[in-house]
Amino acid sequence: MFKLIPFLILLLIAQTSVAQNTDLESYIEQGIENNLALKQQDFSLQKSLAELKEARGLFFPSLNVIARYSRAGGGRAIEFPIGDILNPIYQALNIPIMLENEQILFMREKEQETKVRLIQPVFQPSIYHNYKIKNYLSKAQQESKNVFTRQLVADIKTAYFNYLITVEVNKIFRQTKTLLEENLRVSESLFENNKATKEIVYRAKAELSELEQEMAEAKKNRELAASYFNLLLNRPLDENIVIADEESLLRIIEMDLQQVENDALNNRPELQQIKYGIEAMKSGLRLAKSTFLPSVSVAVDYGFQGEEYRFTDEDDFWMASAVLQWNLFNGFQDKAKVEQRLMEKRRLEAQLTELESQIKLQVREAYQNLIVARKSIVSAEDRLTSARKSFEIVNKKYEQGMSSQIEYLDARNSLTQAKLNQVIIRYSYQIRLAEFEKVTGRREVNK
Repeated sequence: MFKLIPFLILLLIAQTSVAQNTDLESYIEQGIENNLALKQQDFSLQKSLAELKEARGLFFPSLNVIARYSRAGGGRAIEFPIGDILNPIYQALNIPIMLENEQILFMREKEQETKVRLIQPVFQPSIYHNYKIKNYLSKAQQESKNVFTRQLVADIKTAYFNYLITVEVNKIFRQTKTLLEENLRVSESLFENNKATKEIVYRAKAELSELEQEMAEAKKNRELAASYFNLLLNRPLDENIVIADEESLLRIIEMDLQQVENDALNNRPELQQIKYGIEAMKSGLRLAKSTFLPSVSVAVDYGFQGEEYRFTDEDDFWMASAVLQWNLFNGFQDKAKVEQRLMEKRRLEAQLTELESQIKLQVREAYQNLIVARKSIVSAEDRLTSARKSFEIVNKKYEQGMSSQIEYLDARNSLTQAKLNQVIIRYSYQIRLAEFEKVTGRREVNK
């Protein structure tokens, strides 16, 4: 057996029939569909996708209707001496006409202008780089949702197996209660037949009372475990939980630790999330540098203007413009923005390297925990077998008055503890497996 240990270290316990049964998989699907916290993640994803659409819309022209109606008074005016110029001429010709000098105001007393304006960006690098940033951020948000989904799957599995532990514990306590009730009957019989003293009856009753307290605590734990499981699925807290029949506990396949680490580095959404963040920072860096370049856009106006609302050929106008804007100096603000984006990119790159090391450590820990859990299952089974055989022997001797009550209760307690240990170890393995699936990213989840 010792020679097989190096070989077993290379084995990955893939999964159990309990973990793959239809009921648990159905519960996982319900959780992914209904969990409120996951829905919040989905809302954030939809928001980021809407922001991406907004950034894409900046590539297209904008078309606006602009209408203005104005009333004005005062302001500057032009004096036109028409009377001073023509009146002397009229007098010389004996024409009886006297003209007044004219005053022309710069502002009309009333004016309207109604037009349609089309603006089309021609060369604006900031629009392109802004779109790339939004694109990478939306992908990063998708990976963030995947991270939460994987955690939710692990939480659902853990809650399910913790519930199974409480169910099995209650079964064991009910079986133990039957033994203690039989012990009380035997003790009373031995006392009535003068084969034992009264204290064995009192001791049997005390053991039974202590067990009833433990059963009340176990019942409470089962109800709380069920409530938490239903909470993850966003169901009524008292909803019934279906428990599938177990067909086999263990199935193992060969797996190299190095391969598992590589799979984790390829599959973990946290890594991809940071990578998208780095790409977004690179685009942000290009966006900051693009402020040193000029931008060109075209604007076209067509409309009607005048003192009255008239839409005729005599009142319409059009104007087309090409607009060039070039920021030549901005108080070194643009240079500072470039430095900020560069530092943020380097921070994310350092974070990515750190996370890769953390993931390798998590995988190694989860891998070793699975190996220990697998070996513990074998030990727990052996312990239970020995405790059961020991109790059977002591129980027969006690019924015949050949064994003390202390020896009987000790054997019974050892059997109960062995059963509890076997249940906890068996389902703790399932919980370790769920954690292993999460840290390696090997289980596919709905996106």
